[in-house]
Amino acid sequence: MSAPHFIGVDIGTSSVKALLIDGAGTVIADHSVPLALDRPRDGWSEQAPEDWWQATLSAIDALAGRHGPAVAATAGIGLAGQMHGAVLLDEAGRVLRPAILWNDGRSAAECRILEERAPGLRRLAGNAAMPGFTAPKLLWVAAHEPDIFARTATVLLPKDYVRYRLSGDVATDLSDASGTLWLDVGRRAWSEELIAATGLTRAALPRVVEGTAPTGRLDPRLARRWGMTAPPVIAGGAGDNAASAVGLGAVDPGDAFLSLGTSGVLWITTDRFLPDPAQGVHAFCHAVPGRWHQMGVILSATASLSWAGRVLGLGDEASLLARIDRRRLGRNPVFFAPYLSGERTPHNDPAVRAGFVGLGHATGPEDLALAVVEGVAFAFADCLRALTEAGSSIAAATVVGGGSRSTLWIEILVNVLGLPLHRVEGGDVGAALGAARLGAIAAGHGDVPTIARRPAIIDTVTPDPELATRYGERHDRYRRLHAHLKEFDEP
Repeated sequence: MSAPHFIGVDIGTSSVKALLIDGAGTVIADHSVPLALDRPRDGWSEQAPEDWWQATLSAIDALAGRHGPAVAATAGIGLAGQMHGAVLLDEAGRVLRPAILWNDGRSAAECRILEERAPGLRRLAGNAAMPGFTAPKLLWVAAHEPDIFARTATVLLPKDYVRYRLSGDVATDLSDASGTLWLDVGRRAWSEELIAATGLTRAALPRVVEGTAPTGRLDPRLARRWGMTAPPVIAGGAGDNAASAVGLGAVDPGDAFLSLGTSGVLWITTDRFLPDPAQGVHAFCHAVPGRWHQMGVILSATASLSWAGRVLGLGDEASLLARIDRRRLGRNPVFFAPYLSGERTPHNDPAVRAGFVGLGHATGPEDLALAVVEGVAFAFADCLRALTEAGSSIAAATVVGGGSRSTLWIEILVNVLGLPLHRVEGGDVGAALGAARLGAIAAGHGDVPTIARRPAIIDTVTPDPELATRYGERHDRYRRLHAHLKEFDEP
């Protein structure tokens, strides 16, 4: 009999990735399938859950086609995914409408209603009501699509819809549930008060488990499709950032990482619930027992670079980065506020939009490219300031995500933040790797300390005192941009 293997599936915004590891935790292979995003109106963001499902099938099909014997020996599957998305099912388990995603800003009015209905929301959920979270989306559906709301029997998060299709189980994990505004995060259990404030009942929500716990087994028909010896266990899994933390071994208090993906995240693991909603800091459960985390979030990180390359005709992300002259770092006259989808930390402002400031006749493409990259870094500095004021202390962090492949961007981040940043092996597959590790734990093939190991550090970039000083002065100027751009929120 072959040694056990494990699969992690990450339901992202731009792709679904399936990753295969062996019993020693070595990555055997991964396969990604791209996803499309629909923006039917400005500030809206939706996807069809069926697209996630078909992409999941294709991704695991590809692994099975290339590594049949290893996939046949799969003992556990872990799921990670984009958080906050609202998947609405009727009594027969049919999808009622496209999923409203994490970066959708339509429910700002419903956030105010929710806070009025549930005065204890910030104390229980550890977060202010923001349009990105799940609960306000349901209030929006109730107000604008009442027929669909009336037919809604079950609300699932994106990865948990895939779980439902894989096994028939209706379940979620604590880290993902933390982003709904229905969880009592300190108590690690659903809050009847918060659920009722959205006009739902407990019956509409999945059961909640630790990310390391099993929720069921793969449907035998799918196990046969992929040639598996027996249906593997499916783990509770994690929201994408908590899964990345497991993949990076960030499971002990004080462990920190910066995720430079479509959105941006600055994370620190804690051993207790430490909310600070006034600063737009997220305080959620971790995917492993007895741990929580604080997190600052920006909504458009590499998404800003993709936008600039497309709209400004500067080419793809690599081409745009190649335009930047390192000698201009900290001296660029142009600023960019990366609020393409609004902003979370520290502003909690879904209506504000992005802007360039400082343009002149001499401005060239290289100035715009550098301004976008620096603007994302300044937004991360806002997150760091908020986390510091919320009581966290970050001495250094690991940097992951697609943007971490750019040495230049890391150099800018290091000097804007004033923090050393580590690049590590496998930094671009963190969420899928973390999911696979949770699958291994759920299947009984190890515990958190032995499975959630830290990856090897490739290199560490440290601040340059002179450049860090220049960027500190520029960040002080950048921080004034939000107030000015906010004046344009309303017509």
